[in-house]
Amino acid sequence: MNARNYHKEMKAAIAEMKEKGETPSLLLHACCAPCASHPLTLLAPVFDLTVFYYNPNITDREEQDKRFEELRRHLEKRYPRVGLIRGEVDPAPFLDSAKGLESAPEGGLRCAKCFALRLEETARLAKEEGFDYFATTLTLSPLKNPVLINSIGEKAAEKAGVRYLASDFKKEGGYLHSLEICKEDGLYRQNYCGCAFSKKI
Repeated sequence: MNARNYHKEMKAAIAEMKEKGETPSLLLHACCAPCASHPLTLLAPVFDLTVFYYNPNITDREEQDKRFEELRRHLEKRYPRVGLIRGEVDPAPFLDSAKGLESAPEGGLRCAKCFALRLEETARLAKEEGFDYFATTLTLSPLKNPVLINSIGEKAAEKAGVRYLASDFKKEGGYLHSLEICKEDGLYRQNYCGCAFSKKI
């Protein structure tokens, strides 16, 4: 069986929307400004876009606030018409899901549970607020598995009853483009994913 090309699928879906003259609404889960930077260049011209900052895996409140402010600053500078929602700042759901997995390797079951926590909440909110689609910036990172992330996203979409836009934003130089934007805008780039466990590795 051939592996799915999520980036190709996304581009085909976007091309069809443009051809039909559609501007669907999309709720984009974002973990930080650097990971949102490149996806926004692709999505903002096509969708009625709102960014959802929801990352209960970041247990350090100062780090939470710093990442949110950088995301807000980036949107205000480049995408003033894009909405921004901040999710609840409560690490308890993540810590509960990570119990017994504190020493799990990066990319393992702890990360899968973390992805599910964030994408299920994004899907729930997208359905509740009447968005046509939801998506995530998580696939930009070369260190994250797009098959796992998109599988979780599609399951969350089915559960919530809302459409999920699959992606692999690192493709076609996406990750390198994000580094260029970060340099241009002087964006803060953290050196760990977000949770205290990843920081120790």
